Amino acid sequence: MAMDIVTSDGRELDLQAELEETEKALREVTLMIEQSQGEVLKLSQRNAAITTHLQQVQNQFDKMPLQDIRNAYDSALDAQQRLFVMRGQLEKLQSEKSHLERFKSNLERTRASAGSTSSAASITGARGPLASVEMLVNAQETERQRLSRQMHDGPAQALSNFILQTEIAMRLMDVDAGQAREELNNLKASAMSTFQKVRNFIFELRPMMLDDLGLAPTIRRYADAFKEQAGLEVSVAITGHERRLEPYLEVMLFRAIQELLGNAARHSQATLVKVILDLGDDRIRVSVDDNGKGFDPDSTQQGNNLGLKLIQERTEMLGGSFEIDSAVGKGARILFAVPARS
Repeated sequence: MAMDIVTSDGRELDLQAELEETEKALREVTLMIEQSQGEVLKLSQRNAAITTHLQQVQNQFDKMPLQDIRNAYDSALDAQQRLFVMRGQLEKLQSEKSHLERFKSNLERTRASAGSTSSAASITGARGPLASVEMLVNAQETERQRLSRQMHDGPAQALSNFILQTEIAMRLMDVDAGQAREELNNLKASAMSTFQKVRNFIFELRPMMLDDLGLAPTIRRYADAFKEQAGLEVSVAITGHERRLEPYLEVMLFRAIQELLGNAARHSQATLVKVILDLGDDRIRVSVDDNGKGFDPDSTQQGNNLGLKLIQERTEMLGGSFEIDSAVGKGARILFAVPARS
């Protein structure tokens, strides 16, 4: 019984330490939000003054030198972009604060639940489901935050620039048709690039190919798109009997491969990733092998990689197996297998 009590106390101490770290981060983000709000106010006032000057320029559009007009629009564009970026940073901080508040609330509920069920947990070892829920929530929030940041830094900012470029082109149409045409060409190129980014985001969120064509074609298509975006060499080998699987199984396998490719690009400093998908009659096997810097497999048990822990958890819930073959400086190979229920 003494060992059980130590385990329970250790769990509560871990939760308390994480809660204190979260509260510290929350205080820091709150301070940064206050500072950013002050900066946004200053930029808003500066932008209002420049907008007033721009209106004066517009009233004398036919009389002012072209260079003065361009300078006025450049100043207005710069001011609006600075304000837009600062507001975006403020929104990101507010989003992070909201995320931390939710995480803090989850930790407090988890601590309370762990404390109220410590006796039963020490006897049955039934804390696993609670840890799984906590891990799932953290992984989902991390992914939402990443996509939110990408949308803000990419399409959202580009759309703001479209509006400014359109206004400049309209003003220049009667003054300098060549310059207006150049602005419109730039706008078209930016719109095409942003459209592709939006399509990539949609594909990451939920590739429609997965519903229409199944796992194998979707993995091939995703690997090709990922290769272009991440600048990695990605090879895909699919063996066995290509067929449709149960929808939940296809989603689980696709998300796992997506996570492992993302890890290779974000963390491993790899230049080559090999994906092997074996669609066996009784078992589906996946191997993702990269030539990156590698890592200590024990670190995943310490909570340093929620993505890997979540893949392992889901694999084992389906009655499968999960294995990490890696060492610092020697690349990484992740292998897992699940029963085939087609």
